[in-house]
Amino acid sequence: MSWSKLKQQLESFLSPALHGRVEYRATSYRYLPGKPGICYLAVDKKNVLNMSETTGSIRWYQTEQELKNDPDLQIPISQEEIEAIRKETKGTVPEERLQVIARNRKITELAKELLTAQAALSKSNFVTTANKFLSTSIEESLESDDILLNILALMDRRVGKKRMLNMAEKMKLKHPAVQYFYELRRSTL
Repeated sequence: MSWSKLKQQLESFLSPALHGRVEYRATSYRYLPGKPGICYLAVDKKNVLNMSETTGSIRWYQTEQELKNDPDLQIPISQEEIEAIRKETKGTVPEERLQVIARNRKITELAKELLTAQAALSKSNFVTTANKFLSTSIEESLESDDILLNILALMDRRVGKKRMLNMAEKMKLKHPAVQYFYELRRSTL
């Protein structure tokens, strides 16, 4: 789906109180194929949530390396995880190396989760998540662990006043960006 059509559909689901205040914006560089695009959410003409592809993989790698080199980081590894690696390698890897492999895999997963939680999203992630939002129920989007799905659902006109007020406790456990959009939407009730 083209960006303009996607933007149009997202804006059609926007709460009436947020029309004109919240905008979905994207830039891409047609004649510079090496320069990736940027996607962001703007509230009252100010960029609030940026999604850029420029440093996503670099930041993920840096985070992974920082976690691997942190001597204080304790990552529990279960016997099942070691057994799974032993089966993958067909028993040819020494026992102490199995633990290193298991630890590194967990650190890689943790680095990806950290970046997602920090809203280090890319334009392609935004487009993918927006399409997912348009095809799933509002309840699934609200309950999801995906920050962007939560934000899109909170700004949706299908989420009424009663449901918004009932979500106050759940929102305390969410990412600060989700909390920001929750408060924005609550201020319009």
